Amino acid sequence: MGRVTPPDIKSMKENGQKITMLTAYDYSMAAMIDQAGVDMVLVGDSLGMVALGYDSTVPVTMDEMLHHSRAVSRAVKRALVIGDMPFMSYQISPEEAVRNAGRFIKEAGCHAVKLEGGIEQANTIRAIVGAGIPVVGHIGLTPQTATALGGFKVQGKDVESAKRLLRDGEAVAQAGAFALVIECVPSGIAKAVTESVNIPTIGIGAGPHCDGQVLVTNDLLGMFEKFTPSFVKKYANLAPVIKEAFANYVEEVKNGSFPSEEHSFPGGEDFV
Repeated sequence: MGRVTPPDIKSMKENGQKITMLTAYDYSMAAMIDQAGVDMVLVGDSLGMVALGYDSTVPVTMDEMLHHSRAVSRAVKRALVIGDMPFMSYQISPEEAVRNAGRFIKEAGCHAVKLEGGIEQANTIRAIVGAGIPVVGHIGLTPQTATALGGFKVQGKDVESAKRLLRDGEAVAQAGAFALVIECVPSGIAKAVTESVNIPTIGIGAGPHCDGQVLVTNDLLGMFEKFTPSFVKKYANLAPVIKEAFANYVEEVKNGSFPSEEHSFPGGEDFV
C-alpha cells in the first residue's frame, strides 16, 4: 500500500476496518511509528506538555507546531500526517484559519489539519476544506478550551450535553471533515455519534465503538510521568528503563569504565 489518503481513511469505516492514530513530535519517533503500520500520525499540540514542558496546550504557537511537523513529515513515508492547529490559529476568522491551515500543508509537509470544536467551528471547517485542505474534527473534551468546559473531565454525561455532542458530530461531518476525534466521552455516546455520522470517528477515552483509536505516544510508552489519563493503556513503561540507562552511563564515565577499548579507535600511541 502506498501513502494513506483521506479517502482511504473514509473507506476503512465503510469496510469495517479499525483505524490507528498516534502522536509524533520528532523525526526518529515518527519513523518508528510509521514503520509499525500506523494509519495516521498526528503532530498533536500535546507536544506543548510532553515535549516543551508547558502546563497545557494553550501556549503552543504556530511556529512551534510547524517546526515539529516538518520533522515528522520528513520521517513518515506511508501514514497520513495531520498537523494540529494550535489555540487561536483558527478561532479569529475563517480566512485566518485557511491561511494557517495552508502553512501546515505548504511549509510543514502535512497532508491534513485537525482543529477542535463542533457546531461553532463548522464554517471554519467548511472554509478550510473549500481551500482544498483535508480536515479532522475534534469534539468532546477539547483541551484548548478545557477551562471553559470545567476542566479535564468526561463530557456528555447528561442528556443535554450528549445531544450537543451528536449535533457537534453531525455539524463537523456536514462541514466536510473526513474524520472526527472524540475525546473523553462515555462509550455509549461515542457509539451513537459514530453511528450518526458518515465519517470515521477516532476515539481517545471514548470506548471501543469508535471507528479507530488515538493515544499520545509518550503515554502509550510510559515516558511521560507528570500524569497519565485513566483511559491510557501503557504498552511499555520506558521511563524507568531510560533513567536507568542514563544513570549507568553517568556511573561508567565517572568510574572510567566507558569508553573501553571496544568503543575506542586503536593506534596513535607513538604520538603521545
